[in-house]
Amino acid sequence: MHVPAQDDSEDGKQPKLQRVALDATAGALAGAISRFMVGPLDVVKIRFQVQLEPISMQHSAKLPSHYTGFLNAFKTIVADEGIRGLWNGTVPGLLLTIPYTAVQFVALQQCKEAAAKLGWGERSSTPVAFTSGALAGAAATVASYPFDLLRTTLAAQGEPKVYRGMTSAARAIYREHGLPGLYRGLGVTLVEIMPYAALQFGLYDAFNKASAEQLLGRKLEDRKLQSFLCGLSAGLIAKLGSHPLDVAKKRYQVAGLPRSLRYGARVESRLAVMPLLACLGEIKAKEGLAGLWKGSVPSIVKAAPAAAITFTAYEALIGFMLAWSQRAVQPAAPPAEEQAWRPTGSKAQ
Repeated sequence: MHVPAQDDSEDGKQPKLQRVALDATAGALAGAISRFMVGPLDVVKIRFQVQLEPISMQHSAKLPSHYTGFLNAFKTIVADEGIRGLWNGTVPGLLLTIPYTAVQFVALQQCKEAAAKLGWGERSSTPVAFTSGALAGAAATVASYPFDLLRTTLAAQGEPKVYRGMTSAARAIYREHGLPGLYRGLGVTLVEIMPYAALQFGLYDAFNKASAEQLLGRKLEDRKLQSFLCGLSAGLIAKLGSHPLDVAKKRYQVAGLPRSLRYGARVESRLAVMPLLACLGEIKAKEGLAGLWKGSVPSIVKAAPAAAITFTAYEALIGFMLAWSQRAVQPAAPPAEEQAWRPTGSKAQ
């Protein structure tokens, strides 16, 4: 990932803690912007992923599905729950995204700085980006996971609501399952997120490097478009490669969640303790190979622009904040009159 280079001179050096704070702030803001814009796609994706019945357009089918297609899901959610239904789980989603992206970009920057100190610089920048992305994704997941579980629970529940909001959901899960209940599915999430984040950041770095030479000397708008397109492509490929694991993760997260019968069968509680391979095997056996790709259309439609928006917003925000912070620490130039009469060889105090 390209970020403005740090100046190691005595006058322009960014203190380490200040750089960490800037990375965290830029990452959090970029993530929040992206999350709000693609929220409806996330809700539709989750509804498909926790729908056990095979997706069918035939209402006479033995196990008719509540949502039969991408556009149908949007229309059905709005008809059943109103336009606000498309943003179910937004609060925990934002509370997930803000610390997640903040920790992710800080961890990514720290990993890349550590690699540079070890001499793994430009010669191996893409492998470093893959490795740093995986480690950053794991750190961010552990830091924000309970919000991920609550976001999925609220987005999946439909109407009538089981939980009124994030607080009631957290209390109920804690009462029934204790603290481990808020981390149900963390293992499979780490198995999913490490290759996903590695692909996302590694490919973004590789795509940026491949297109950088063509944009030398181009105007700022072209470089912003480059960031957007590289993020779009990286997000699309990363999501395609990890989607079956995301389906399994959502099943773990909502195992035992009571829902209205009109949404179909609920995910049984026993799945919460099932090994990952057994879970994937059961989905394939009962729902076919297509069951592992439920929600892939809204997931891909969401993931590509979400990654593009996040990377573009981060690059713009971190560039602005680094430039602003450097101007803030530089001493103001003396007035022109003072410069005119200062004796030769004298230094400003």
